[in-house]
Amino acid sequence: MSLLQKMASMKTLARRVWVLSLPYFQSDQKWKARALLVAIVVLNLLAVYMLVLLNDWNRLFYDALQNKDQPVFWQQLARFTYLAFAYIIIAVYKFYLTQLLEMRWRQWMTAHYLERWLAHHAFYRMELARFTGTGTGTGTGTGTGNGNGTGNSHGSEALPDNPDQRISEDVNQFTTDTVSLTMGLLNALVTLVSFVGILWTLSGGFAFKLNGGEYNIPGFMVWMALLYCVVGSVLAHYIGRPLIRLNFNQQRLEANFRHHMVRVREYSESIALDRGEAVERRQLDARFSSVLANYLRLLKAQKNLTWFTVGFGQAAVVFPFIVAAPRFFSGAIQLGELMQISSAFGRVQDSLSWFVDNYDRLASWRATTDRLTSFEDSISKKNRAEALVEWSQSASNNVAIETRDLTVTLPTGAVLLAQAQLKAGAGDRILLQGPSGSGKSTLFRALAGIWPHASGHLAHGEGFAHDAMFLPQRPYFPNGPLRDALAYPQPPGDYSDAALRQALNDALLSQLADRLDDEDTWGQKLSGGEQQRLAIARVLLKKPRWLFADEATSALDEAAEKTLYERLLAQVQAAGGALVSIAHRPGVAAFHTTRWEMVPNTDVSAARFKLQVGSV
Repeated sequence: MSLLQKMASMKTLARRVWVLSLPYFQSDQKWKARALLVAIVVLNLLAVYMLVLLNDWNRLFYDALQNKDQPVFWQQLARFTYLAFAYIIIAVYKFYLTQLLEMRWRQWMTAHYLERWLAHHAFYRMELARFTGTGTGTGTGTGTGNGNGTGNSHGSEALPDNPDQRISEDVNQFTTDTVSLTMGLLNALVTLVSFVGILWTLSGGFAFKLNGGEYNIPGFMVWMALLYCVVGSVLAHYIGRPLIRLNFNQQRLEANFRHHMVRVREYSESIALDRGEAVERRQLDARFSSVLANYLRLLKAQKNLTWFTVGFGQAAVVFPFIVAAPRFFSGAIQLGELMQISSAFGRVQDSLSWFVDNYDRLASWRATTDRLTSFEDSISKKNRAEALVEWSQSASNNVAIETRDLTVTLPTGAVLLAQAQLKAGAGDRILLQGPSGSGKSTLFRALAGIWPHASGHLAHGEGFAHDAMFLPQRPYFPNGPLRDALAYPQPPGDYSDAALRQALNDALLSQLADRLDDEDTWGQKLSGGEQQRLAIARVLLKKPRWLFADEATSALDEAAEKTLYERLLAQVQAAGGALVSIAHRPGVAAFHTTRWEMVPNTDVSAARFKLQVGSV
């Protein structure tokens, strides 16, 4: 990499850090953030000033020892006491305020990214874009691998992996490293400015003869410190540059390993029934092997850098004594001045060696910054994505959904359905049917407004967002009290205990009616049929006007299915609404009067399926 390329790379990194950092210091917490930052900067400057005073103390103290001047010795010991006490106070509050800034910054960034990740279905669209064949089956309505035809594992576009790690670990590391490295660099620069003058004055000149001429280099120790550190920084960069890539990969591989363990926990029953433990063990072993293999490469790279940095640091201890020894032994300087030169050289050398000492951390920080930047770009892209569907409000409040020229495509670009004209209104009982994998669930997602690969015009009746519910085949339940799972996504306090129990009883879950405060992982604890009944209990509790059910009773026996569909239909009719269902069983068809059927299109160049409307 050429010098210009390196400078461009550093400029890009600085711009990325600036873009990631600036929003917090311009947020509603900007005055607290700026006040903390100013306080930390002031404390860093005071800490450097204390080091200057302690450097001067070195000269007086060691001169007193050399001269056996007992009164000055005790006087300097007393002076050291209050200098050290002041330095301790500054160091403690510098640490405390730095940690406080890091914590508040992390809190704000986490809330900021959570809000943006969850807004406008960005979390759903980012996951959906990973799978080119997602959502063409009769799955859960999430479009993330629970439906049929979702077997492809390669993404349709490059997206950041593991958003949970970005928001949790990467934000934490970014805020910590940014504050620490920035303040460290500031401290190094101020220390350099403060001590370089002292070292220049104390080091004197270096006279030598060359080709009959006599030359003198003023501030010889300063130039030696500069040469020492420039050589060290260049060597550290070439030795340690593989760490940037290895740190990036390590974070990704660790997250992949944790993510697969979470999936094993979430699907523990299915894995156990399939006797899939050996397969999962092999997959986990393979992921962990990748973690260890990359970590070993990272460890070797860190070892090489450690060889250099430790040796570089140890050589710096004796280097100033070697250079200044001739002047001391000639009597030009006393012991106190020698110790002051050593101390000043150490400070200058530490400042100039900041890059060497922090190279490993800088590499990790850069990897974290790159990961957060790609995550930020991906969220921004998803949130800025132009809606292809034209939305409007229907002229009639008795219309749930009305489409005109609705075209639904897959993430691959294949057209699933073209220019569909659909309408569902008050009193309608519509059954959506079609071959498995024809895209019935995908059409539901388009009608719900979450499918990004759709175009055309779609009109909703007034209050549709509040009066409609989509009931998936495999519903989601948050972990915690049963009342939270039943009322989700509304707070359980919106409903009385009597209403919650009545909904459970009506959904044939009377055995759970007295367990509202029990906490559990309901998505794993309950059977498939119980989960579907609990989802139906939500509907009976919230009484929506418009109900869209996607194989919502597929895990129930026919008697329970008949009872619950009767209650769902009665509830919808009482609200003056409509019922739209995806189902294959004849028993469910009996509750509907209109059929939307997706049939294979003979002209596959136009669309894979066409929609036929008829009677049940």
